[in-house]
Amino acid sequence: MSRAMQCQSCLPWGSWAQLPRFLAGTRGTRSVSVCAAAVPGGAGRCFLRRILRTSSISLPRGCVHYQGDSQDISAQPSSSHHGQSQLRNVAFAGAIKKHQKSLSAWFSHQPNEERQFGPSFSLDAVHVDPVIRESSLEEILKPSPDLTIQNQLQQPCRKVISLHNLFDVDACGRQVKNVVLYGTVGTGKSTLIKKMVVDWCHGRLPHFQLVIPFSCEDLSHSHAHVSLRRLITKKYQHLRDVVPVLEASNLRVLFILNGLERLNLDFRLAGTELCCDPNEPVPPSAIVVNLLRKYLLPEASIIVTTRPSAVRRIPGKYVGRYAEICGFSDTNLQKLYFQMRLSQPGCSGEESQDRRSAEQENLVEMLSRNLERHNQITAACFLPSYCWLVCTTLHFLYFTRTVPPSQTLTGIYTSFLRLNFSGEVLDSTDPTHISMMKYVAKTVGKLAYEGVMSRKTCFSEEDLRECFEVEMKTESELNLLEVFRSDVFRFFLSPCVQPGKEHTFVFTIPAMQEYLAALYVVLGEKKTLAQRVGKELSEVLGKVSEDVAVVVNIISKVLPLRFLPVLFNLLKIFPRYFSRVGGKDRDTIAHTMAEELFKEEDYYNDDVLDQINSSILGVEGPMRHPNEAPDDEVFELFPIFMGGILSRRNRAILEQLGCSIKNLAAFEIAKAMKKTVIRKGRRGLPPSELMDYLFFLHEFQNERFTAEAIRSLRTVNLSSVKMTPLKCSVLASVMSTTCHEVEELNLTSCNLDSGSLRTLFPVLLRCKALHLQLNSLGSDACKEIRDLLLHDKCVVSSLRLANNPVGEQGARYLAEALAGNRSLTQLSLLHTALGDPGAEAIAQHLAQNQHLQELNLGYNSLTDTAALRVVEVAKRHETLDKVHLYFNDISEDGKRVLDSLRMDRDGVRALVFLTAGTDVSDYWSHILNVVQRNLPFWDRERVRQHLALLLQDLESSRSQSANPWRKAKFLRVESEVKKMLGKLQDGSL
Repeated sequence: MSRAMQCQSCLPWGSWAQLPRFLAGTRGTRSVSVCAAAVPGGAGRCFLRRILRTSSISLPRGCVHYQGDSQDISAQPSSSHHGQSQLRNVAFAGAIKKHQKSLSAWFSHQPNEERQFGPSFSLDAVHVDPVIRESSLEEILKPSPDLTIQNQLQQPCRKVISLHNLFDVDACGRQVKNVVLYGTVGTGKSTLIKKMVVDWCHGRLPHFQLVIPFSCEDLSHSHAHVSLRRLITKKYQHLRDVVPVLEASNLRVLFILNGLERLNLDFRLAGTELCCDPNEPVPPSAIVVNLLRKYLLPEASIIVTTRPSAVRRIPGKYVGRYAEICGFSDTNLQKLYFQMRLSQPGCSGEESQDRRSAEQENLVEMLSRNLERHNQITAACFLPSYCWLVCTTLHFLYFTRTVPPSQTLTGIYTSFLRLNFSGEVLDSTDPTHISMMKYVAKTVGKLAYEGVMSRKTCFSEEDLRECFEVEMKTESELNLLEVFRSDVFRFFLSPCVQPGKEHTFVFTIPAMQEYLAALYVVLGEKKTLAQRVGKELSEVLGKVSEDVAVVVNIISKVLPLRFLPVLFNLLKIFPRYFSRVGGKDRDTIAHTMAEELFKEEDYYNDDVLDQINSSILGVEGPMRHPNEAPDDEVFELFPIFMGGILSRRNRAILEQLGCSIKNLAAFEIAKAMKKTVIRKGRRGLPPSELMDYLFFLHEFQNERFTAEAIRSLRTVNLSSVKMTPLKCSVLASVMSTTCHEVEELNLTSCNLDSGSLRTLFPVLLRCKALHLQLNSLGSDACKEIRDLLLHDKCVVSSLRLANNPVGEQGARYLAEALAGNRSLTQLSLLHTALGDPGAEAIAQHLAQNQHLQELNLGYNSLTDTAALRVVEVAKRHETLDKVHLYFNDISEDGKRVLDSLRMDRDGVRALVFLTAGTDVSDYWSHILNVVQRNLPFWDRERVRQHLALLLQDLESSRSQSANPWRKAKFLRVESEVKKMLGKLQDGSL
């Protein structure tokens, strides 16, 4: 009791830097236990509570060794001879086996988030246990002198203890009966408890013959008196025959009490009377107190999980061992987790095994290199729950082939917060019972918002004081802040790892700053003092007016006082007036969202999905010099998260977390920003910004709003945007809200493949002009394009496939498409490696086409035979009047034949050289522009040779011409060719 009386504040008020150590060090010698859990660290807390409360849902885990008996509860190792003597009664043994089987089934269920966001760990999959460090009450209450990540990485982790050794004798040789396992949010308390339960179910925890887990949250909601016997049998009916003789049977029993911070315990005799009878009805809190006192079932072992702020609720004399969960305090543990998680079968969908394995290995390698740099992500991944978030985000970015409405980036972050907080109150002893997430939105959200507005990611202690301590006025507020700093602060903020900024803080995950800033704004927490006072007065007067109405109605029936209703109506004026003012707040939110979405200074950054990818995997290339000026901070996710939070699904989840956003508020915000967003989205946006706009519409999840916005887009230019499967799915999903025709879709140099074309198929059908240049589209992609052009709803009139490895087989697919297509008028196959066989395939099917007007077969190594064959077919074609054949291997004889073609006689014009007989070709500038645009992607030596031939042809034609005007034209074109050759040789082109 003496140690309990000496409990002080976990954290001194003098400095934010004097927080308890974030994690223990990493270099200590220890053994690593490898097991499995779907959501590491605190991410499993809410599901564990549901398990213990409803016995219906939990996180999967398993053993890395894949023992054959892991699935069969009945095939468990026989217990010791002492245990057999205690379980002589066959009925007892059968009841406990049923209990094990039931617990195993409950804890094998996966949470919705696991099934929703990629492949999850099954019971026999793998997971890395976080480090557990033996501690003491004095060490818990003593603040750490420094919180820098560098010190944590260099300091050895002392007194490491495994989960299975928590009940070993202490340093004095005394048997440990009560263990307090504590850790901040996200470190993995609930996951370890789940692991312990499943280990016992599978015979891997033979020290105990019976394990009985309880959720303290469930116990806190029960106010009726109940006996221990009734409490156990109510939860676990299989034990109804075991509980009556629990004390007399000398079973080795382990009670698990998860989430002690939810219970208000009073160990004073005046507050909780002694009770040693398991059949005596008492409050649930009294059962817990007497179990810990060892007055009730003194031989039973107890393990309690709690947050650091609640450790002092149990007097030190009742605790045999304190153990702190330190998370992944070694980067090797982080690497092992990522290796196991990202290598799960089915992670990359339906792709081939070789391609899937290569991409998974590449991801793991890039992530490993980023961790080795001791980057900020290393600090974040001290928390196992953040490792889950990283893997989930990577799966979303790399392996998403279709995007159901429930899969959004905002949804991932919202679900992540639900996994870790699940509506928990910050302090169960506080009368306000404010939810932890609501408190975070009000305080950390304010810090995040001010950082976004000032484009700042590093925060000093003074910044923290201004956001957290300035408005503290009551004892209750100060107590809440103390609990927050002890339990939650390190979940969101961690020390900066950049040299020279060791004593500043950054958000543990950068995108979390933008999410919390968005939540702060959407919840309406950004208010002036007048608005806050006005809202409070409005609520008070609104309640008073309801009471006055009743009184006025009664008095008016007795006394003819006509002025009373008038006073009553006047009393209603202020609340009505404030409701109009509240509408202005929603206009402000909508204005903020629109302005941040279309910030011109962010127009030419990478799109937000690439930014997230870089923040996780790092940027390949040389490291930035410490003295080099950093780039400006970019916060383009901020407005996207604002839109995502307003979606119906995310609002429903936030409601569970205590952050309510009403339907009317969401409707009015969408209505207020519709005109601004659609007007600004209609103007020409740079490709990366347009991708962000489309991603915003996807995150917003408002189909009517999206349809109106997309209907105004007639031209979609996404050139040079790396169109990953996710981005293709987003584009297809957003464009599917309407059925209008798109004038032009530019997907030049977007890393497309056949899978991308399949995803975009419904969109491509509605595009009149389709640009697919520079995408490495081979024969498989041409097969998809064939199906596209043969579709009866296809409206594509112009198709550009330049600089793609189409090849002979691809040309055959395209030739089949030409034969049956009725919409295509222009087809560019410039530099597509057709060769003579590919051109022959085109020529064979060209006669069956009746609509094509222009065909570009330039730079395809065509010889005279193939070129003349195409031209002969073109001469008989009804509509084809222009064939591009420049930069092919056409001889002088072939050139003369092609030069003899006349539009008025042959009906077709062949563009081969810069000359047309004794005159300059009308298309000389077009040909040179094509060369200049495509030079970065062509063989420079071959281009140089072709330009030299063109120059010789120009000089020869000029010498044959006697017309001075024509000679001047020849000289002009020659100068352009010579200038291009000079730049090509100098390397400046």
